[in-house]
Amino acid sequence: MEYEFILRIFVAALLGGLIGLEREYRAKEAGFRTHFLVALGSALFMIVSAYGFSDVPMNDMTTRWDVSRVAAQVVSGIGFIGAGTIIFRKQENMVSGLTTAAGVWVVAAIGLACGGGMYILATACTVLVLAGLEAFNFFLRKLDKHRKE
Repeated sequence: MEYEFILRIFVAALLGGLIGLEREYRAKEAGFRTHFLVALGSALFMIVSAYGFSDVPMNDMTTRWDVSRVAAQVVSGIGFIGAGTIIFRKQENMVSGLTTAAGVWVVAAIGLACGGGMYILATACTVLVLAGLEAFNFFLRKLDKHRKE
């Protein structure tokens, strides 16, 4: 079982790192290391939540641990990190960092999915995130070309 857990955190770190590399390439606030660590940590929290307390004695046989509680707390904690990346520039009347915050949030979800052993779902989500980020940049470049003409 330990090798399965190692595989789960490895896949989470890999998928989070891929998204982080895209953000690093675009010189955004949170890059490779942040996304890598968030995915890895989320996967580890999920594994510990689901399997880390299996040897704790229970009062009766009807008690069941709610593993979703830790996942919910990961989401709350990531909201705190994401909020730190969002900046409102009053002089320019502009908000920046929303995509970075959303990226950190979705990477946490990918990590939780990997921690739960849902590799295909996590990989599909990673592909969609990367496609969405790249498609947005592609359309922005097209818009800029049309503006200059």
